[in-house]
Amino acid sequence: MGLGTMFKANKAYKAQKNGNNQEAIRLYEECFAEGLEDARYVLAYAVLIIRDGQYQKAKDFLVKHQKAPGMTADQKTSLIVDYAACCFRLGELDKAVRKLEELYRKNANGLIYQTLGYLYVEQFDARRKADFLAREAEPQEPQDPALAQLEAGEEGKPAPQTPEEKWEAGRQKALKFNQEAVEYDDEDPICLDNLGQTWYRVMEDKAEAKPWFDKAHAAKPEQIDTLYFLSRYDLDQGDRAAAIQKLESAAEGRFSPLNYCTKDQVEAEIRALKEAK
Repeated sequence: MGLGTMFKANKAYKAQKNGNNQEAIRLYEECFAEGLEDARYVLAYAVLIIRDGQYQKAKDFLVKHQKAPGMTADQKTSLIVDYAACCFRLGELDKAVRKLEELYRKNANGLIYQTLGYLYVEQFDARRKADFLAREAEPQEPQDPALAQLEAGEEGKPAPQTPEEKWEAGRQKALKFNQEAVEYDDEDPICLDNLGQTWYRVMEDKAEAKPWFDKAHAAKPEQIDTLYFLSRYDLDQGDRAAAIQKLESAAEGRFSPLNYCTKDQVEAEIRALKEAK
């Protein structure tokens, strides 16, 4: 790899900063073909193709470059978080959670609280309960005794045995973790929103969820998921105009793989609400 490759990598980074994403992707890919391994550009390129919806490609790329020379601890954390996001979008939610739980046990930080907190909400969303119970009801392979001990309750009680008990334990884990995340940083809008979503989607308590969405909205008025869920309350009260206003604000945001809904879904709902009589 020569100086020309580094010059091209800097050009790709500038293109990315200016929003010329496809040009940046093209230049980055030329650089990697020429032997570029700089962790900064590895992560920058991964973000680009993840936002482009190329999750399998991004996942494979991150695995290939997980030991890029000079990668810092923070960069390694970012790489694993991006990898987990790809796993989630590829239908490997449990795998994504396990990877982030490994990071959490080693060194919790804001990014891990944000991401793992959201994935716990996804994992124990009430809509997933039927599938969870059906899966847990299937014959299980014998569990390693050491793993069983690790998964035991705080007081050394045996891990839940029935599917219903496992589901309830998961719900409580999601709630406890996201409460802990807010205690870690009570001004983090993502953590506040995650706690709101925990009450709304996992615990199915809209009244308890609302104050957390309000706090998240106050901290970051343009936050996509918060706007979406606050629009649910508007619709519950028959205020379609207020809901449309929030959804239109959400649609202007920059969506990520860890948003509850996509830009297309938000825009489709706006059209449906405007067309409704």
